[in-house]
Amino acid sequence: MKHSPHLAAIGLLLTSLALPGIALAWGHTGHELIADLAQSRLSPAAHAEARRLLALRGASRLAEVATWADEFRTATTARWHYVNLPPDRCEYKPAEHCMKGQCAVEAVNRQLAVLALHQDDDERAQALRYVVHLVADLHQPLHAGRADDRGGNTFQIRWGTQGSNLHALWDSGLIESRPGGTPALRRDVLKQARKPAPGSSPADWAEASCRIARADGYYPPAHKIDGAYAQRWDAVLVQQIDLAASHLAEVLEDVLLRDR
Repeated sequence: MKHSPHLAAIGLLLTSLALPGIALAWGHTGHELIADLAQSRLSPAAHAEARRLLALRGASRLAEVATWADEFRTATTARWHYVNLPPDRCEYKPAEHCMKGQCAVEAVNRQLAVLALHQDDDERAQALRYVVHLVADLHQPLHAGRADDRGGNTFQIRWGTQGSNLHALWDSGLIESRPGGTPALRRDVLKQARKPAPGSSPADWAEASCRIARADGYYPPAHKIDGAYAQRWDAVLVQQIDLAASHLAEVLEDVLLRDR
């Protein structure tokens, strides 16, 4: 008997949803794909400067450092990976939502400033690693989520007999369950790749992510996931990966070559 791609996707998702603890953004697959796509969109000059900085710590591709900021989290940097926005509006106000600059929006701004200074190369190499990761974080909708459920981490979901949380679903479940795996996801992103409006900021990205996470049906009714949910939100998943790669390439193109 032949099994449909849809049934295979359900099986993969059942496995990927069985994730303990607090989830991280996009998982390795999503972060590495975003970084790889962004590097491919850099000009030759920006690409060369990125590789020069990466080489200072033994890397050659942005994808190699895409999850570094998760792997070396500290008590200080843990809050750099998200920003909590209020349930009733997706409007970022630094004084209210980023006390002492401890959120993803201001962390990205700070690390971009370090990259733009062209002074200490070791500090710039570290800042590059943060930028690669945190820009991607801001495009995972639940990283601009609500404080009351820790960005979907405490919103429990169920598919069949498996349990997990909404954050884990968006980090890796939806990605790992797609038929064709990462190659198919890459092809789908490239098919609809479009240049975003220039001049957008980390605050803009956070607000856009927030609007997705507040959309009707994003939080599944009765906390149950089915195949229709994955199908409904697949285009948004592809869109956010594309935007993350485009915005990452855009800001790196600016700061890596500024004043050169």
